[in-house]
Amino acid sequence: MADLDKTASLDRDLQPLTNPQLPAIGPVLAAVVAWGAAGLVALLLGWNIAGWLVLGWVAFIVVLPAWSSAVEGKRSAIDRLVTSLVWSTFVIAMLPLIAVSWTVIERGAPAFSVEFFTSDQSGVIGVGGGILHAVIGTLVITLIATLISVPVGIMAAVYLVEYGKGNRMSRILTFLVDVMTGIPSIVAGLFALALFTLLLGPLPRLAIGGSIALSVLMIPIVVRSTEEMLKLVSNELREGAYALGVPKWRTITKVVIPTALGGIVTGATLAVARVAGETAPLLLIAGTLRSVNWNPFEGGMATLPVLIFSEATKGGAKPEYVAAQLERAWGAALVLIIIVMGLNLLARVVGAYFSPKTGR
Repeated sequence: MADLDKTASLDRDLQPLTNPQLPAIGPVLAAVVAWGAAGLVALLLGWNIAGWLVLGWVAFIVVLPAWSSAVEGKRSAIDRLVTSLVWSTFVIAMLPLIAVSWTVIERGAPAFSVEFFTSDQSGVIGVGGGILHAVIGTLVITLIATLISVPVGIMAAVYLVEYGKGNRMSRILTFLVDVMTGIPSIVAGLFALALFTLLLGPLPRLAIGGSIALSVLMIPIVVRSTEEMLKLVSNELREGAYALGVPKWRTITKVVIPTALGGIVTGATLAVARVAGETAPLLLIAGTLRSVNWNPFEGGMATLPVLIFSEATKGGAKPEYVAAQLERAWGAALVLIIIVMGLNLLARVVGAYFSPKTGR
């Protein structure tokens, strides 16, 4: 009897502490088997690459969890199934982005030259010229829209969070911000066009009108992002300032806003990146001027999105003119993507710089 107890105790001691697991290269092996079998089926049935990829993906989703279930158990098999689905959706979401980026770089990079960045389209018919006027117009119009929208948006958000909690005015303002967030950009352009038509006569072409239209689109974004950042500021900070006798306005300017400044700046920068690619409102009010104009209060002003639309749709008398116009459109599209990407990176850097620091 003692020998049996000793044998049972020895068997318990020899039991593994962990369940069997697939090797580290198990998913790779499963992928090779799945897409290899799918390749054979695709060859026999005469399918194209897309059919092979889809069939291989379905086989991989089946093979890997089945193998895991046989070796590791049901729980690990479900985990691997969900992980595979998550990675699959990530790849599917990245494919359009990669395809668009590759197409724009492939077709837009050949247009880059010294002339492309240092000249405009004044006097150019078909071949030649650059996008200097559109780059300047984009920067000027977007800068003015930012100067209008950011102070208004921040102050509106401060009122909603700090002064107007629960009152009728704050509810009305919140409703209007929600409505403005969802309006089409063409409506903002029509608003600016109607406003300046009433002030200056029929169909004016003014760059400042484009800035007004973009500010209509930017303000609700700035209000929403700033409002959320201000709500994240702990009430203990406000109460501590009030306990020291600090007035409310000074508490907001010296405690609340500096604490939320990183998120506020990030939201404002993302709002700028959002409206930098707008076409419809600027096409209505700012026009398609083909020369450099630095004065937003006198005449129209071209922007990169409007230039892309104009060059891609106006056609030409000769095939080489059309080819040159399409090349300029792709080059301007690549420049616009670079600007928007730079603004997003700037938002991250600025947000990290202004975010509250912990520790010493």
